Amino acid sequence: MTTNLLTAYRKKRDFGTTPEPEGKPRRASRRHVFVVQKHRASHLHYDFRLEIDGVLKSWAVPKGPSLDPAVRRLAVQVEDHPYAYRNFEGEIPAGQYGAGEVIVWDRGTYRSAHGGDNATLRSELRKGALHLLLRGKKLRGGFSLVRLKRPRQWLLIKKRDAFATERDITGNNRSVKSGRRLSDRKPTRGKTRVRSTRRSRGR
Repeated sequence: MTTNLLTAYRKKRDFGTTPEPEGKPRRASRRHVFVVQKHRASHLHYDFRLEIDGVLKSWAVPKGPSLDPAVRRLAVQVEDHPYAYRNFEGEIPAGQYGAGEVIVWDRGTYRSAHGGDNATLRSELRKGALHLLLRGKKLRGGFSLVRLKRPRQWLLIKKRDAFATERDITGNNRSVKSGRRLSDRKPTRGKTRVRSTRRSRGR
């Protein structure tokens, strides 16, 4: 585990302007967290994040998660985010990468459906087939993330179990952290700016 995992994340952000955490990887743990953040950027989407190797491996899910096993949701892999990002909720300023409002739509813990530890999750990620058991406020039970042939594209699929349903879970639109909803206003457009040097925020 090295800070190199967060190089792409840091290059895209000016931490003197954005309230997002600069963060750092944490030591791998046997208790892994996941978070889903609802993000009104240029397009509304959900960011599905899994703690692996001390960072949050991340996928943008345009239509949000589904509890219906018949529905397959496109999930586009993006840059790793720091562990501290699991609690981030707020407004990314205009002109910054991903400008717009973010809420913590769901969060909890998870493990591989096959058991094991961080090495198991790392292996499944490398092979392109993650089989997960989630314990969140909204997402529970089995899910799979399966990589497609196109670069960075995966499918997020609910397993058939006691938590599967045709009910649209995205209709539950409040933050599990604050109880807030995203506002109806669209983010202000602006040219993305990133400084060449950054100061540490110690987060």
